[in-house]
Amino acid sequence: MTGPIATTALRQTIDAGGVAVVVASHSMTPDTVDLIGSLGFEAVWLEGEHGNVTWDRIGDLSRAAELWDMAALLRVRTLDPTLIVRGLSLGAHGIVIPQVRTASEAATAAAATRFAPRGTRGVTRGRRSYGTGADFFQRENDGAVLVVQLEDPEALANLESICAVDGVDVVFIAPNDLAQAMGLQGQLDHPDVVGAIDRGIAAIANHGKVAGTLCKPEHVDRFVGLGARLLYVSLDEWIRAGAASYRAAIDAATP
Repeated sequence: MTGPIATTALRQTIDAGGVAVVVASHSMTPDTVDLIGSLGFEAVWLEGEHGNVTWDRIGDLSRAAELWDMAALLRVRTLDPTLIVRGLSLGAHGIVIPQVRTASEAATAAAATRFAPRGTRGVTRGRRSYGTGADFFQRENDGAVLVVQLEDPEALANLESICAVDGVDVVFIAPNDLAQAMGLQGQLDHPDVVGAIDRGIAAIANHGKVAGTLCKPEHVDRFVGLGARLLYVSLDEWIRAGAASYRAAIDAATP
């Protein structure tokens, strides 16, 4: 008998101290997830804050991820325990919480992500319980991944206390929102923004949490060198780059 996977490549990779990649896209379908899985990445990003992922699609999206042992990380629109519980019940393997500013907020998210005795997640078995036995609750507690996003200077000022919260797996610095909050909208290369991100990643790693951030290919060495172990990348960027290269080849071959 088969059923939902007990753990994911994301959980295994970060637990082993490795570097994991989560892939996002402007449109995520089960077929897209299936394709991403064949490329060897550890997780897909289901966008429930800004994107078009709806509750009725989470089951199929997370099932497609499980074909490749990937994790489906659902970003909910706000810190609300009912959204966390619903996402996990429908099959998501992890939750991303935007705009976390304090340790208290991080603790609320952590409690909602796991069943007792580690948390207060509402008791419902949901999709991922199919085919499992009495160890379901323990498996869910062990396998779930909680990502909290720091998006402004207040959050960075509270970084140490946020990192101290048990149950937070990844502390993720969101560059675009951080730059906006610093009054430098769109200026990701500004020295103040670069410095804040780099110091934050190094501090998260030093405090023993998995550090995450948006990472273009040219920044992999920089961020991994600072201690980042969850890298967010957009499939859309790869499509644009590949399309531009192909278009250039056509133009060069056309008289």
